Amino acid sequence: MKNVIFISPNFPTNYWQFCRELKNNGMNVLGIGDQPYEELAPELKDSLNEYYKVGSLENEDEVYRAVAFLTFKHGRIDWLESNNEYWLERDARLRTDFNIRSGFHVEDMPRVKYKSKMKEYYIKAGIPVARYHMVEDLDGCQAFIDEVGYPVVAKPDNGVGASDTWKIEDGKQLEDFLGKRIPGVQYIMEEFIYAEVNSYDAIIDAEGEPMFETGNVTPMSIMDIVNNEDNSIYYIVKNLPEDTRKAGRAAVKSFGVKSRFVHFEFFRLTRNQKGMGKKGDIVALEVNMRPCGGFTPDMINFAHSTNVYKIWADMVAFNKSTVPVGKHAYCAFAGRRDGKDFVMTDWDVMERYGSCMKMAERLPDVLSGAMGNQMYVAVFDTKKELEGFYKNILECRERREG
Repeated sequence: MKNVIFISPNFPTNYWQFCRELKNNGMNVLGIGDQPYEELAPELKDSLNEYYKVGSLENEDEVYRAVAFLTFKHGRIDWLESNNEYWLERDARLRTDFNIRSGFHVEDMPRVKYKSKMKEYYIKAGIPVARYHMVEDLDGCQAFIDEVGYPVVAKPDNGVGASDTWKIEDGKQLEDFLGKRIPGVQYIMEEFIYAEVNSYDAIIDAEGEPMFETGNVTPMSIMDIVNNEDNSIYYIVKNLPEDTRKAGRAAVKSFGVKSRFVHFEFFRLTRNQKGMGKKGDIVALEVNMRPCGGFTPDMINFAHSTNVYKIWADMVAFNKSTVPVGKHAYCAFAGRRDGKDFVMTDWDVMERYGSCMKMAERLPDVLSGAMGNQMYVAVFDTKKELEGFYKNILECRERREG
């Protein structure tokens, strides 16, 4: 029996399903989290063989001692994972410290966490990348902008999601960014790419081959959603475009990915752009060595009539899976922002789209910045139905002055 440690099995709230499928596959599933055991969801309790509570998952020493205790009690740990971007580096340090052979180790982190380092592996895979500059001072930034033109985007070189991302369109905004950036944090500045985000989402086996593949499309910029407190939309594609599949597989090989659930992001150009390509071309954005966030694994299941929690657990246990993939559809996510005067009430939405709806609930505050406050997840057979859903449920009444 393999010993598997799952870090933070209670958050996101749907991640207990990874643990359930591990346990169903005969794994000894050991959870480490900071929520009291009695407050864990019953489904999660049933999915764990043991749970070790720490005072805070931010406390590295506490988590280290938790792994040491579980190792002493259960023997060698075969697998350690959180499937969470926030803990990716810490997971790697724990694997290195405890000689857990599966997964990334400390020496692997630069190429999978630093946006500047990712670029050389994308280039090696034959995928174009945006020009960039490592931010130091005003003169260096201005010289870069003189080369690529406004707008530019600045963000932490080692960052999670779209947090602390700046779209800079003029000199005043450049000075504002330089004055407000977080001290001690290395920022990367990139030329702005006119595009929508297309992803390659896959479960990769121990030989670096895909066991399951799909993708999603984000028509709106996550950066703009966060910075402008806008509504959030994205959808799982009915069928993965061949150019996205090709780019994703090439990136998997270039980055040396094995035995992981991955979410690779690409730009699909919405106009011809000098140095990047023609409208519709694929350009590199960044790699994420974990599942796409929030409820995306559930959305993938809804879109493809499958179970990616089970496929991932099968990869861990057996390095293969026989889980079927059924009928394909589009699965739409819409996150409505509180404070907007929507034409359709929640009751209206459910009355009209109830037969298509898979999930409808409030999002926790920790996710609302990027995903909105009230979410709806629905499945549609056609792109026309998908687009109509977004148009109808996000339509707002015009505000009148006076």
